[in-house]
Amino acid sequence: MRGVVFTGDRRVELMEFPDPTPGPDEVVLEMKASGMCGSDLHQYRRSSAAGGANATGLPPNPNPVIGGHEPCGVVVARGTAVDERAARMGARVMVHHYQGCTQCQHCRSGWQQLCQTVPVKVYGNNSHGGHARYIKVPANTLVGLPDALSYETGAAISCGTGTAYSALRRMNLSGNDTIAIFGQGPVGLSATQLAKAMGARVIALDISHERLARAKEFGADAVVNPKETDAVEAIRDLTHGLYADLTLDTSSSPEARLQAIRSTKVWGTMCFVGEGGEVKIDVSPHLLRRQLTLIASWTFSTIIQEECARFVVDRNIAVDRLFTDRWQLDQAEEAYRKFDSQTTGKGVFLL
Repeated sequence: MRGVVFTGDRRVELMEFPDPTPGPDEVVLEMKASGMCGSDLHQYRRSSAAGGANATGLPPNPNPVIGGHEPCGVVVARGTAVDERAARMGARVMVHHYQGCTQCQHCRSGWQQLCQTVPVKVYGNNSHGGHARYIKVPANTLVGLPDALSYETGAAISCGTGTAYSALRRMNLSGNDTIAIFGQGPVGLSATQLAKAMGARVIALDISHERLARAKEFGADAVVNPKETDAVEAIRDLTHGLYADLTLDTSSSPEARLQAIRSTKVWGTMCFVGEGGEVKIDVSPHLLRRQLTLIASWTFSTIIQEECARFVVDRNIAVDRLFTDRWQLDQAEEAYRKFDSQTTGKGVFLL
């Protein structure tokens, strides 16, 4: 089979790999949809001469690795130790794209990415991902895809949309809240869409006019372009001088993160989601004397992934609308070149 490999320096290559065969505790999925995620761009842009950990903190695999960590497909083979209840042949499934030791408290509670016992496998990063005809994963990483949802929606929930949902739940968002969401890429736009479904008032921020227009289409009550206006003052004005109850940064921009902190109200909560980068803040005026809570949210557990899928079904949320571009594998070079502009919506490979 052919798979998309990030070779560095903004290049991708379609390489040949053997079709996978499952080990005793593994399954093979025939891919139906494999989403493109903003964190793919760290691998796409990485210098081919650079060593050490990438922006996600993971050491790069020295061997060619198939990209794509938003896999959704159908079970077509399973190992000898996998029974029908764990993975029915033909089942429609998403993948929780991590594997740890499987036995520690984090792994057993569905948070394998938090495993402290062994180096974590991240499918599509340091282990083969979904940008190919097939993917081989442990059976315990599977999360059922409701029949009411498309494979494309399942791919989105498998990272970007699931990440946004988990962050909003972690912040205890309610219909009483005003939330400012910095960055309206795929994760930020998902957060806008989900926060509206949860009843919140949403202020969407981005430096791209195209992305702000999409945020309005997805229900944002107000949009702000920090290139054209002072973001903190704009949020202050929109909240009658109180600032936002909650702020969420999906952009990884140091400036946006600082603006998010400064535009959070007294006793409010600010959440980091975007990977990489840093922020410098004067602790006393912006944190300590405002009783601010800062949290970080890294993706989600298998339980939250399943909960997100049910929420999307129950609220009839059109997650498919996130996708502005649908691609075949042999269009990977064009797909990532366009995605790298960071002015479009989400892309997905259909197989």
